[in-house]
Amino acid sequence: MQALHKLLLLHVLTYLGRNALGAKIINGVKVPKDSMLFMASVQTTDGHVCGCSLISDNFVLTAAHCDGDNDDDVPVRVVFGTHDLRKTGTVRHVEQRCKHPDYQNDTLENDIMLLKLSQSVPVGGTIRRIRLPPPNMNLQPNQLCRVAGWGVTEAGRSVDDLRVALVSVVNQNVCRRQLDEIPANVICAGGYRTQNGACNGDSGGPLVCNEVAAGVASYIGLHRGCRDDHFPNVYTDVSKFRPWIDQILSRNGC
Repeated sequence: MQALHKLLLLHVLTYLGRNALGAKIINGVKVPKDSMLFMASVQTTDGHVCGCSLISDNFVLTAAHCDGDNDDDVPVRVVFGTHDLRKTGTVRHVEQRCKHPDYQNDTLENDIMLLKLSQSVPVGGTIRRIRLPPPNMNLQPNQLCRVAGWGVTEAGRSVDDLRVALVSVVNQNVCRRQLDEIPANVICAGGYRTQNGACNGDSGGPLVCNEVAAGVASYIGLHRGCRDDHFPNVYTDVSKFRPWIDQILSRNGC
């Protein structure tokens, strides 16, 4: 198991290059400034709560559960263009929160949301978009993907610098057996049999497979502070929601 963790870390370091070297945490290594430029931070008035990814000039993709239950927990802005949350970056206010109409708060079924921004984001330089997967894209078990975020590290605190880890897709039957029950239209990846994966604060960030936003981090960090390697991380399968996403983008809102 320790050997597998080291192998995954080696792969992500090789992928990102020499500049990726940084503190080793649950979620891997520090992301170099010129990589994963589609990542952004969803924030409330108190600061970072979730990750997200830029999919058009004025929409980001995140998880529905990132929309809080009261006014203090509601996303009010998205910060782009910096991997270091101590820096200002490019800030856009949230104009609309488009949660999937069938989202279930108790089971996290259909845990997906689009945030419409107050104005377009200047794509280029330190800000880029990520492509969406084709409808009903199927990932293979053990396929390697990446997940990134500003969530909790092995030290038990959130970070200011974006971190990334390489994770492998977990067979759906194995995932159901380990978690007892999972919603429909999800991808399981990371966590299981490794200590690589997402943790609290990484919700909403993309699972990047084949250079597309294949998944949205949904339920993670529910067991022993993200360190229990019996439990896979679960992501909303973006490919299953393409018609809904395309409709919102074409209408420019919900």
